[in-house]
Amino acid sequence: MLLIDIDACIGCGLCAANCSFDAIHVVDGVAEVNDNCVLCGACVDVCETGALRVEGREEEEGQGEQLAAWSGIWVYAEFRHGRVAPVTFELLGAGRRLADQKKVALSAVLLTDRAGDVPGELIAHGADQVYVVEDQALAAFTDEAYGNALEDLARRFKPEVILAGATAIGRSFIPRVATSLKTGLTADCTQLDIQEEDGALLQTRPAFGGNIMATIACPRTRPQMATVRPLVMKAMAPDSGRQGKVIPCSIPPQRLQSRVKVRSFVPQEGDQVLLNEADVVVAGGRGLENEKGFLLIAELADQLGAAVAASRAAVDSGWISYPHQVGQTGKTVSPKVYIACGISGAIQHLVGMQSADTIVAINRDPDAPIFDVATYGIVGDVFEILPKLIEKLKQSRSA
Repeated sequence: MLLIDIDACIGCGLCAANCSFDAIHVVDGVAEVNDNCVLCGACVDVCETGALRVEGREEEEGQGEQLAAWSGIWVYAEFRHGRVAPVTFELLGAGRRLADQKKVALSAVLLTDRAGDVPGELIAHGADQVYVVEDQALAAFTDEAYGNALEDLARRFKPEVILAGATAIGRSFIPRVATSLKTGLTADCTQLDIQEEDGALLQTRPAFGGNIMATIACPRTRPQMATVRPLVMKAMAPDSGRQGKVIPCSIPPQRLQSRVKVRSFVPQEGDQVLLNEADVVVAGGRGLENEKGFLLIAELADQLGAAVAASRAAVDSGWISYPHQVGQTGKTVSPKVYIACGISGAIQHLVGMQSADTIVAINRDPDAPIFDVATYGIVGDVFEILPKLIEKLKQSRSA
């Protein structure tokens, strides 16, 4: 909340002149704020009489004076239904690089009812130590119990950085933890780095509908928190010989209570589009013109043993269902080969597939942005090229 000391305010208008949101005006010689205020503090910084104050800002600045007390990189190890989520290993790979840059420890945090040999698996993938909370109350995921547990651990051990996957679970409870710790959170990051001047975490994510990439820092509060899209980071090869420390931790039972009770878990039945696990992906876009174009995509995918994907434009046109969508508002994939057919290459799509090992682009427009990231590019009509490619593959298989 923006607080205004009407006795100190002299109505100079500097606050209104420096507000980018038209949130503050001088009325009858005194500043007044409206609902447009986003608490950016620009007006506070220019007020010469100290009449303006953002409530809670002093507390943040006080915490900023103690930044040195926070150290280390943490990765939340998502473990559900007997397996570690692959994004955990990707984050350990990224976290290992960041920890080495800062010369600090890389830790994993495991919240579960039964840890088994998972801590050893996390150490093999790069963790120096694993904080383990093993409690029956954590058998089923709930925002309340998991959020309280991670919050308590963060307050106790004071990590400088906490990373988590931008999965359904990560997106569900990590914002709760950030709010409880009164710190910032950057969601859906695609790149992480360390700022040389002060060692701050640089968190890059698509912004303004994916039209630009924004790099965000959290200079005044700790921990610095980010969720990262799956399949945009590379996991390290596991080393079974790595040594690390397992640290059992306990959380007060009342903190693990939840008002939500999970009665059962029922996996979805039916056809599953396993884009995330495919080694080869064939994707179609607006250039296919209609749903019949996806018959060619499906036939090519069948010859290659590939999964079928699509751009948002194709999904929005009703040519194929949403589970096939790749991009900022769809899935992120990182196959060995990605074949883009009739896809222009808007940044919203590229963010979901640009980490593929090999990208083959087929488009009639030689200036299409997709060619900027393609390993191999074919300029031409997909309706002429795909049938010939399919025929060649059929001949090769029959031979």
